[in-house]
Amino acid sequence: MSRARVIDCAIAVAVAAVLLVTGLAQEHAGSRLDVLGYGLLVVSGLTLVERRRAPVVVLIVTGLCAVCYQALDVDVPAVAFLFAVYSAVRAGHHVVAVLASVALIAALPLAAMVSLHDTAAAALARGRDALEIAWLIAAGAAGEALRQAERRADEAERTKEETARRRADEERLHIARELHDSLTHQISVIKVQSEAAVHVARKRGDEVPAALLAIRAAGREAARELRATLEALRDDDTSPRPGLAHVPALVERVRSAGLDTTLTIAGAHPNVPIAVDRTVYRIVQESLTNVTRHAAAATATVRIDYGADSLVVDVEDDGTASPAAVPVPGVGLLGMRERVTALGGHLHAAPRARGGFAVHVELPVDRT
Repeated sequence: MSRARVIDCAIAVAVAAVLLVTGLAQEHAGSRLDVLGYGLLVVSGLTLVERRRAPVVVLIVTGLCAVCYQALDVDVPAVAFLFAVYSAVRAGHHVVAVLASVALIAALPLAAMVSLHDTAAAALARGRDALEIAWLIAAGAAGEALRQAERRADEAERTKEETARRRADEERLHIARELHDSLTHQISVIKVQSEAAVHVARKRGDEVPAALLAIRAAGREAARELRATLEALRDDDTSPRPGLAHVPALVERVRSAGLDTTLTIAGAHPNVPIAVDRTVYRIVQESLTNVTRHAAAATATVRIDYGADSLVVDVEDDGTASPAAVPVPGVGLLGMRERVTALGGHLHAAPRARGGFAVHVELPVDRT
């Protein structure tokens, strides 16, 4: 049980007890209080348990109880109704609270006349005593003051979150600019110079040193990773990012580049979470990139299966990988594994028994 619920229960029991004790005291003084009167007093107080969940209903019930026990000659203040007015105003039901208050102020003297069988003046006086207008206004004002305070607190919290998000975006863009200014030029120089050196060596018929080939490969990989990092840093989550809907276009681009690639999508197409949607695209993109660069494959297949509570992605090729050669995980594969693990999924990437490489990913999908 939540703390607010415990407080509501305690208030309801306390108010019911106060009303009942007050009623018993008046009975000892000579007034009439039957079983129905006891019940109305208790119900009026205990109804406050639901004052947060159903403030309007509680307002109406406590008002009716007050009118009824006044009609039974039980001159007990409408304390429960004051709490109900406070809760209704705090919840934003101003008009209902005002109308209910006016109706009760008018009904209490009539109920008193039924029980007194006396003058209208005495009935008006007892109705005024049962529901003091000053206390009624105070209850409404307290509810409105707390409602305004809570709204200001919510706005302050929202502003704080927006400020923190804006500062994070600014810092991310600053880092992207620093990386671009400090690294892009140097990596480009390394890449261009190594490409030129390899080209000149081959043109002369000389054997290209292994170290030079390694430098060229490292330059290409560094340039690619830097571009991906800058793209991620500059992404502010407001511009469209590729997801499942963009996988067919991705496969088509790979196919047009010379790799015979087929795409199969099985199952229904539910609205998957955004994180899963983007992760699937990145996995397919990285897998096909590795195939085109490292696998020396002629064909590749991509299969996406929508299950009852999971989404399965398989990317396979017929390249040169074999179970005998243990692959060394690169940055791309490590990145895929981190993405999948962060979403609570499972990734298996290894050479196939019949040759080639296979990436198998299972991602949980919550459809609730």
